[in-house]
Amino acid sequence: MKLAAAVNGYLDQLERGRTLSENSLNAYGKDLHALQVFAEENRVVDSAEMDTELARSWVWAMAEAGMAAASLRRKVSALKGFTAWLAVQGLTEGDVGLRVRAPGATRSLPRVLSRHQMEELLATLEERCATQDPVALRDVALVELLYATAMRVSELVGLELRNLDLETHSVTVMGKGSKERVLPVGNPARRALERYLTSSRGSLLDGQVSPYVFVATTGKQLGVRSVYEVVARLIADFPGVGPLGPHTLRHTAATHLLDGGADLRSVQELLGHASLGTTQIYTHVSTERLTSAYQQAHPRA
Repeated sequence: MKLAAAVNGYLDQLERGRTLSENSLNAYGKDLHALQVFAEENRVVDSAEMDTELARSWVWAMAEAGMAAASLRRKVSALKGFTAWLAVQGLTEGDVGLRVRAPGATRSLPRVLSRHQMEELLATLEERCATQDPVALRDVALVELLYATAMRVSELVGLELRNLDLETHSVTVMGKGSKERVLPVGNPARRALERYLTSSRGSLLDGQVSPYVFVATTGKQLGVRSVYEVVARLIADFPGVGPLGPHTLRHTAATHLLDGGADLRSVQELLGHASLGTTQIYTHVSTERLTSAYQQAHPRA
């Protein structure tokens, strides 16, 4: 059964059972449709393909993006009810959500890396590139691009060759609501992309053809989950509480821009936020970092 049909079937049963209020039912529906979208972004369209790794990745992505603990608990509750139903219906081999847990309370402000940490991360990647390993060349290109442009991970994996214009140092992405944005690309990211495209991508494709910029070792489009795994491994050793992934690089880029004097409206346009209020959280991050530096460095703090 297609995952979309399974979600609708489960919600229909909940509605018939009359065990949830209308508000709770609407919330569960919103949560499970979000799960469906995440699964489809990872090329999972059939309920039989649902597994624990995908379920955990969904929860992890939301936690890493800074979702409040109460909202996470509700989403995990919706997930676990759905996966239990899938198992009872014989649509999956066992309950794939049985061992999924909501992370503890998350920080109210986005987790960001310092400039030093970003330099350390990129230096580590460059060391791996010395062997001309195709995967390492790809990984440094995607990390450089995520940090340079602050694009969403879904925008990164959906990036096609026709979206690149390295001569003008820009890429075009399709954001939420099918809105296009043209993003500037700095020299380090451009060089990393050119190196990947000329020395790595062909090896990964191994004779296959793909319109997508970033491909897996199978030659297929690189998935959202794979990017999470790549970035999570790279920043796992940095201090901080909570799961970290590609969204951390988006938070970091936005914060570093504001630290460097960029105006809020420009950062809003770069991030593709519909509301300036959504972008304003990064001003609080910058203020928090300034306060921390002041308390550590000023003799009369």
